[in-house]
Amino acid sequence: MSPMLATASAVISLALVAYTIGVFSERRSGELKRSHLVFFWLGLICDSTGTGLMSIMAQNSGGTMSPLHPVTGFLAIALMLFHAAWATYVVFRGNEKTRRGFHALSIGVWLVWLVPYFVGMLIGIPAFHVSGPIALAAAAGVVAVLALALLLSSKRSHA
Repeated sequence: MSPMLATASAVISLALVAYTIGVFSERRSGELKRSHLVFFWLGLICDSTGTGLMSIMAQNSGGTMSPLHPVTGFLAIALMLFHAAWATYVVFRGNEKTRRGFHALSIGVWLVWLVPYFVGMLIGIPAFHVSGPIALAAAAGVVAVLALALLLSSKRSHA
């Protein structure tokens, strides 16, 4: 593994950790706090940095790649940017009602973000030999199972 690939993979994995901490600590507390903003923005910065490094490597390799991963990755970064910006607005200008209901958006963006994370992981593991469409289907399946588990867990805690 090249040093650039190792760095990009580590930084994107840090994005997963930061974003997950932000989303689930906000979900657990039931309201959006300033401390959550740090993790949302850190996740966005790490993901954007790692994605930038991966893009440079892809351009330098001259290989062909399915457009599914770059498209889903761009969508995820755009959603993370919207999420972090909206969270910042809600914390500093929003009312109590918007703060308390914010966690549904957080979970949704986190789930969408997981799709290109898993797609990249599946495509990037040479032993798997997974194509873009198959990786996307597998990632979407994993994320759907996670979404269902979160939904069922949320219903049980509210019952």
